[in-house]
Amino acid sequence: MSITGYPVHNSSGAVANAQAVATLAGVAGLLTYVTGFEITASGATVGLAVNAVLSGTSGGSQSFIFTAPVGVAVGAVPLIVQFPEAVPASAVNTSIVLTMPALGAGNLAAAVTLHGYRITP
Repeated sequence: MSITGYPVHNSSGAVANAQAVATLAGVAGLLTYVTGFEITASGATVGLAVNAVLSGTSGGSQSFIFTAPVGVAVGAVPLIVQFPEAVPASAVNTSIVLTMPALGAGNLAAAVTLHGYRITP
């Protein structure tokens, strides 16, 4: 495996009561790794816990619970995950995707961000 790689990042941007998706796109001939991610949001009219899913990784998809608090102007506690070791995609030229469902009525902003790198296997 090559020891030289280059960093990649992607964010959903801010969405209001909509699915938030960030993708580290697969590239021909390269293996993508995810090193961590952040999920941030404001609250919603009714508090809601959702299942954010990290897919495309070796070993299968991983689920993370994120909760929007009650109150549209209330900030949610961010979910910040830094993996102790980078997690590879399931194969070369495979995207890694973080998807968080909509947080419900009144949610004004939510975002997911992925960090990682790509290398020549």
